[in-house]
Amino acid sequence: LPAMYAELLQHSQQVIAEGLNLSQKILRMRARPKILLCTHYEEAHKAFEAYREDVLGIISDVEFPRGGHSSPTAGLDFVRTVREAYPDVPIVLHSSRPEFEEQARRVGAGFLRKGSHHVLNELRRILLEDFGFGDFVFRLPEGAEVARAGDLRSLEERLASVPAESILYHGARNHFSRWLRARADFGVAHALRPRKVEDYSTPEALRQDLIRAIGDYRVEQAQSVVADFRRDGFDFSTDFYRIGSGSLGGKARGLAFVRRMLAQSGLRKRFPGVDVCVPPAVVLGTDVFERFLDANDLRRFAIDCEDEEEIWRQFRAAPFPEEAERDLQAFLEKAPFPLAVRSSSLLEDSQHLPFTGVYDTLMLRNNAWSLIDRLAQTVLAVKRVYASAFSRGAKGYLAATPYRLEEEKMAVLLQKIVGSRHGDRFYPDISGVARSYDFYPRPPMTAGDGITAVCLGMGRGVVEGGACLRFCPRYPQHVPQLSSVEEALEGTQRSFWAIPMTGDADELGMREELYGLDVAEADGTLAAVGSTWSPENEAIYDGLSRQGTRLVTFAPVLKQGLFPLAEILATLTEAGTQGMGGPVEIEFAVNLAVPKGRPRELGVVQMRPLALAREAEAIELGHVGELAPESAVCWSRSVLGHGRIEGIRDLVVVDFQRFERARSRDAAAEIGRLNRALLSQGAPYLLIGVGRWGSRDPWLGIPVTWDQVAGARVIVEAGLRDLRVEPSQGSHFFQNLTSFHVGYFTVNPDAKEGFVAWDWLGAQPALSENAHVRHLRLESPILVKMDGRKGEGVILKP
Repeated sequence: LPAMYAELLQHSQQVIAEGLNLSQKILRMRARPKILLCTHYEEAHKAFEAYREDVLGIISDVEFPRGGHSSPTAGLDFVRTVREAYPDVPIVLHSSRPEFEEQARRVGAGFLRKGSHHVLNELRRILLEDFGFGDFVFRLPEGAEVARAGDLRSLEERLASVPAESILYHGARNHFSRWLRARADFGVAHALRPRKVEDYSTPEALRQDLIRAIGDYRVEQAQSVVADFRRDGFDFSTDFYRIGSGSLGGKARGLAFVRRMLAQSGLRKRFPGVDVCVPPAVVLGTDVFERFLDANDLRRFAIDCEDEEEIWRQFRAAPFPEEAERDLQAFLEKAPFPLAVRSSSLLEDSQHLPFTGVYDTLMLRNNAWSLIDRLAQTVLAVKRVYASAFSRGAKGYLAATPYRLEEEKMAVLLQKIVGSRHGDRFYPDISGVARSYDFYPRPPMTAGDGITAVCLGMGRGVVEGGACLRFCPRYPQHVPQLSSVEEALEGTQRSFWAIPMTGDADELGMREELYGLDVAEADGTLAAVGSTWSPENEAIYDGLSRQGTRLVTFAPVLKQGLFPLAEILATLTEAGTQGMGGPVEIEFAVNLAVPKGRPRELGVVQMRPLALAREAEAIELGHVGELAPESAVCWSRSVLGHGRIEGIRDLVVVDFQRFERARSRDAAAEIGRLNRALLSQGAPYLLIGVGRWGSRDPWLGIPVTWDQVAGARVIVEAGLRDLRVEPSQGSHFFQNLTSFHVGYFTVNPDAKEGFVAWDWLGAQPALSENAHVRHLRLESPILVKMDGRKGEGVILKP
């Protein structure tokens, strides 16, 4: 027994060390082979019946008690019983009487003679070669060794080259499944155990099946865990690593869930010619953030300081944790592709407060000729994300939540950007955001059918509320946005974002630029998503074969089936909703420009819960609407939210008569100042403005960030005189609206889609007034009523 335990301990230590992370190491430790010591025949028989599927081997005396008395043939009888059920289980009998050796051979067991000077060496050989401990030794039928494998990867490699007779020899004796079970790789072991050599037409068929089974198992394992990063063994054998310890943060945790979901459901390979995946990434755990702050005494300073530039100067100059920096260098050595450096804070992407768009994301070229330069840029980008946790925007956001800034911890995700290089630019063919719930459905779509927004190039245009195309994955050919030539010309994308891979850049080696569609056409990427408007015929034609104005309509994808985008997104959102127990939002990117022979790629770059308002009570709006505008401040049939909101006396108004698009950024700054003042007073308010709120395009509306409007309980956006406004569905702004349960009204009076009582608002005395914004404080509160079931709402005058 001491010799057996010594060998078992050495084997277990080796197998445990191969675990990809702490959880897997613990699992392997708990699943390591066990020794069951039985003292009589009945106990041995009971143990074998209980564990017969998992027995690696049996070592037994020839003589031991049976039926309460010593039996000289108990061991032989036990071997015969086992052999009837499992002819391939290794069994060794041992005795001090050499005459039992021949009987042991006759019943198909090995034999060890007690008292031999070599008994322990023989026992060790049996444990290694017959019971599956140690290396897998490939042998020919006559016993000659031809190769060895120490782990799953080397086993897969050796299977491709060893002689066919060796594979037949081991396959006939279930040596592969036994060795895998001894290493706690039960999934593939149990899959191989029932297979027989006779089931295959040729030895090569057996070889390929073994290679495929082990390869699929390795991929599944790699896709199901977040591996601890090891500088000495890093090789992208898995594609999701953690540097340091602590939490992964919400964003990385969501991606880890997606990887597991794809692996377990088989979604990754469900669509022929398409790899649905999570792009390779490494996560700096929250403990690296903690060490950075504490070692440089930055925590109290960053919490109290209101000067963002000073915070950045201090963070930029502070030394980065040495071990984490060395790990990053090892990662960058084998990751020469553009990287997204993304926040993944502890509170981010939570079920109730997603913290969407609060912290920084930076896009790195990662193509400097020197590894030291690439490392320096990456470390600076990580520090920039750390500093964003203490920005005015983050502090303003947190002020509207029950959380404290000192509770927040920041992990950072370094993720490969999905896309390809086209000339001097890098970008994906398609980027977008898919939601499993549509807050503004149009027949025949329903809310549960979901909605997707897509664009050509980097996804910045979608998440920031820019021009993009929206469609329902279940009705991909029914696109209301393209229902008329006028709407198509007005609302579709005319430019795209990409990363320039040459030329000047900032100290972080990053810079996204906006390009015209003529550049995409020259790059060859517009053909997959483009259409042509012919002014002569006043018509839009699919494809680029005609002369005319180029439009991004995604017709080749949605109508002609160039890529199964709608089908994939419908499947993903359904699986995500089931997995997360509620509606989800998925950010994704598609790369069609892949080398010949490789599958096209759809990368899921984020999945988070989508908050919904509770619709517990019926809301009666009364006969307001167009019949009685004199009683209401605003009425709309395009409303997000449900319920009654009372007690609002403060109104912040951007008057459409005063507003100048060229100065929309000034208006956003004025609103931000009022928002901070009202938040400090604990006064909720109604915000009314023109154009699209939260759009980063100042010509489409007022480009406020969430911290500048976080105190508003209700927000109204009204169409401009020459621009019909669509409900703001930019990913970041929209997530915050839904999670904070802010009432949201969209009004287009010129199209007879609701109204705002501008004359009444203009007649109210202002508490403060400046170039763009008026602050009203009414003597009596307004009443807001929203029917989320109908998408209708009214704001009643006092």
